[in-house]
Amino acid sequence: MKFSPRQPPREFEVGYDVKGIIRDCGSMQLAADEQITFVTEEGGEYDVTRKEWGFYATPSLNGRLAGFNLRPVLVKNRVNRFFVLLVEKGKEAAFDRYVKSEPLKIVSWLDLDDALLSLEAALAAK
Repeated sequence: MKFSPRQPPREFEVGYDVKGIIRDCGSMQLAADEQITFVTEEGGEYDVTRKEWGFYATPSLNGRLAGFNLRPVLVKNRVNRFFVLLVEKGKEAAFDRYVKSEPLKIVSWLDLDDALLSLEAALAAK
């Protein structure tokens, strides 16, 4: 693992109607079979694991993420770009405000077994 901090952080504007600033604080280089865990003040955790073929971008959608108090959701923005977001449990109201302000469309919550099985069935039917 190699962390390269960016000092000062690179700042860039994001958002369409409601603007915000993101600060890019650095980069993390992982070798195959290395993992990095991000943590929140409330004890939530988010793991990224590097494999020789790429990355596990999240812990299991309908398993370990729930234990970390995170809910994965697939959203689409106004220019038809799709994102997987992780919503901290207890912060759904803030997420709802964000969805309305961007605006985003919630395609599916990805932590519900019924929703995941429905997506699997829809893809299998194609």
